[in-house]
Amino acid sequence: MIVGAGQPAPDFTLRTEEGEPFTREHLLGRTSVLVFYPFAFSPVCTSQLSVYNDLLEDFTARGATLYGVSCDASPSQIAFKQQLGIEIEQLSDFEPKGETCRAFGVLHEGGFPQRALVIVDPDGTVRWSHQADSPGDLPGANLIFDAL
Repeated sequence: MIVGAGQPAPDFTLRTEEGEPFTREHLLGRTSVLVFYPFAFSPVCTSQLSVYNDLLEDFTARGATLYGVSCDASPSQIAFKQQLGIEIEQLSDFEPKGETCRAFGVLHEGGFPQRALVIVDPDGTVRWSHQADSPGDLPGANLIFDAL
C-alpha cells in the first residue's frame, strides 16, 4: 500500500546520476514530487516524463522540485534523460533493487516501481500520494498541480 498523506516520508537511500547517495534529508526544506516510473525507455514512461518536463517551469513556479525514480541503473537513467532532453533529476533504486520503492509502498510484484506520485512537504511529511491503477496508465500533470 502506497504511503499516505500525513505520514512521514520513509527513510531511504537512492543514487543520483553521479552515483551519490540521495536520502530523505535531501527532501527537507522543499516541496518534492517523487515520480516513480517502471522502466526507462518504455513508451508510457517516455511520455510521462516528457510531459512533466514540458511543464517544469509551472511546477517550479508552484515551489515543487520533481525527481524521477526507477529501479533502472544510473547509466540507463542518464541515457534516458539525455535521449529525452529532460531536466528532471533521475534517482536510481537499483541496489538494493526496489528497497526505496518497497518503503514507499509502490514496488510491483514484478520487481519494478508501480507508476506512482508522492508529494513530500518541506518538513518530510507526505502531503499527497497517487498510484495508477495499472503501470500502463499515465497520471496527468493536473493531478500533481491540484495536489500542490
